[in-house]
Amino acid sequence: MNSLIHPERKTNSDRRSRDLLTDRSPAQQGCRCSESELSFLQEPSDVIAVRDRPLMLHCQVRGEEPVAISWRKNGAPLAAGGRIRVLLNGTLLIGSFQKRRDGGDGDVGEYDCAAQNRYGMLVSRKAKVALASLPKFYTHPASMSVDEGGVARFQCQINGVPEAQITWERDRQPLDTGDSRYTLLPMGVLQVTGVRQADAGVFRCVATNMANTRYSHEATLNITGGAARSYKEPVILSGPQNLTITVHQTAILECIATGNPKPIVSWSRLDGRSIGVEGIQVLGTGNLMISDVSLQHSGVYVCSANRPGTRMRRTALGRLVVQAPPEFLQWPQSVSKTAGGSAVFTCVAQGVPEPHLIWLKNGKVLMPGHNVKLTNNNSTLALTRISAEDEAIYQCIAENSAGTNQASARLAVAQAKDLPEAPEGLAASAQSTTTLQITWSQPPSNVTENIIGYVLHIRRIGEPDSLELQEAISKGTFRHDVTNLEAATTYSLYLKAYSPLGASQQSHTVVATTLGGVPKAPTYFTKVLNSSAVQVLWELPGKPGKAEGFRLSYRRVPQPEYQGPVQLPSHVNAHTLSNLESGAVYEVKLVAYNGNGESDCSKRLVSLAEDGPGGQSNGGSSLCQCTEGGASLGSIVIGIHIGTACIIFCVLFLMFGYRRSTLCCKGTQDSWFVPRTNTELNGIPKEGATHLQMEPVSQVVRPAQCQVVIEQHSADLPGTGTG
Repeated sequence: MNSLIHPERKTNSDRRSRDLLTDRSPAQQGCRCSESELSFLQEPSDVIAVRDRPLMLHCQVRGEEPVAISWRKNGAPLAAGGRIRVLLNGTLLIGSFQKRRDGGDGDVGEYDCAAQNRYGMLVSRKAKVALASLPKFYTHPASMSVDEGGVARFQCQINGVPEAQITWERDRQPLDTGDSRYTLLPMGVLQVTGVRQADAGVFRCVATNMANTRYSHEATLNITGGAARSYKEPVILSGPQNLTITVHQTAILECIATGNPKPIVSWSRLDGRSIGVEGIQVLGTGNLMISDVSLQHSGVYVCSANRPGTRMRRTALGRLVVQAPPEFLQWPQSVSKTAGGSAVFTCVAQGVPEPHLIWLKNGKVLMPGHNVKLTNNNSTLALTRISAEDEAIYQCIAENSAGTNQASARLAVAQAKDLPEAPEGLAASAQSTTTLQITWSQPPSNVTENIIGYVLHIRRIGEPDSLELQEAISKGTFRHDVTNLEAATTYSLYLKAYSPLGASQQSHTVVATTLGGVPKAPTYFTKVLNSSAVQVLWELPGKPGKAEGFRLSYRRVPQPEYQGPVQLPSHVNAHTLSNLESGAVYEVKLVAYNGNGESDCSKRLVSLAEDGPGGQSNGGSSLCQCTEGGASLGSIVIGIHIGTACIIFCVLFLMFGYRRSTLCCKGTQDSWFVPRTNTELNGIPKEGATHLQMEPVSQVVRPAQCQVVIEQHSADLPGTGTG
């Protein structure tokens, strides 16, 4: 089908219909806002400010003018004036950033901008603003004595904002980092392997960032004795520490070992998974560096120091935790709903740790209650009994320790008078075995101006609404061919018109059948319920839509006129005929039909005679050319029924020695009335009535007529019958 879409859920049909009309996939729609609604082009980012220097936070918004932009700090409105100004483009300018001001926390905090126009308010993500600082070292390098050929390790630690860059000096001179024996790790570690007498001296580390430069205490490295010649077991001087970082950063896991002979350092994962090779690098003699970490790098890492040529080893463990800021898997969708209806917004986010979701309405936290319901860990927002007060911009805020993210959608509440009128004059006709042509009336020009397109809803007869298909149609079209349909299949169709505010009511539903023939004759059975009721049951077609419905007719034999037909839909497979005449014989006829006509039919004869137990007659039915004037068929059956009874009577007399067969033969020729005959004589049931060929009546049988089944009511076994 052209542009045919199978919706995930019926409740999403309006949203998916609008996507069809705009020809935009969900990934392309961004925040799902129109040009007149609000959306962020640029949100404020985390930043580190320098004291007494200016700071700018950017906030760029797209939307229908006028748009007012305001700023908040730690959730409270930020008053402009003096050092703080909001520029015309929405940028926040702090002229001279302060650490402390008026006894408060100064300018440090979380900032967000809020944009508002006539559609509502939109709030940006929170940006963390920190003050650049470099306090004193809290760990200083310690002096040590190392045997020549051994390993020396110095460490200093400092908390800088931003993180300080650490370099080393020996004897107040920059350290020669070109020497491969020297390894500098970013967390303030200096490793010297294979130390020599020339390495002796006074070491200190230098920390530098935008705020300041600081020097650690000095530490002395003494070289003692010559190279060790005796055997020494492997020892890990410093193993990996537990580390928590964010995706795309670089992780460095330290491992330095000593021993004689020099141990071999290797890495593995405790869970047995491969560390891989991409982005993996070894620093110095055994430190592991992972560039651009991802969530898959999380795990426990094992550093092993092995004595060469043996299985002796020492191990140390360190856990690497990789966090990821929230990312949206599903965004809320802007919708237009009529007053009194319902709206559902869905927001699905992922991140490590699991993000926490909150909802805002025009920038204010939305709490459950009244007509607001939050479910699925706040991922679903449902609004019921919508009124004009519910028209707003709704935002989903996802937060975890690694960051925040936001997505927004607008709810427009449209009054019925603002929406297009339902399309009129919808008609459908079959063009071929796979094509239906749809036409409808062209609305007045003043109405057409507000219509952006139509959506045709298509469903096979007999299928549930959840399997409905949709097809988009341009606004200037009033005739449309639906193709790639199944032959001889019936479909129901209706049409909706769409404006920017939403959808019209649906048009009236039409039913049409593709060309390709009539349905197959239904296979059916009858069941005598009591002396005045018969239940008819039949099999439904294997594929939905192959039959539009069924027609059930019946008549009392030998009356020529049928009663009905009873019109039954395609999903019904049983019907009870009641208030029938007790003791009478009825002929039942069932056909299936679609837009191409009726199927062949089959007929069944049912007897409601009040007979004794076991007095039933079973047989089959065949297809008939269902024509009127079937009274002779009833006469055939009655004659067979009477003849059968007489034959049984004669056989019984023969068994007891009585030779009166002439009496029986005479009865089969003269009795053409509907009898009330016992079906059991002397405890012997009659059987095989429909298999007898009666010569006196064979001369009136027409070619291609149906075999017949006589079904009788059993007084002792109510409800039994053929089928």
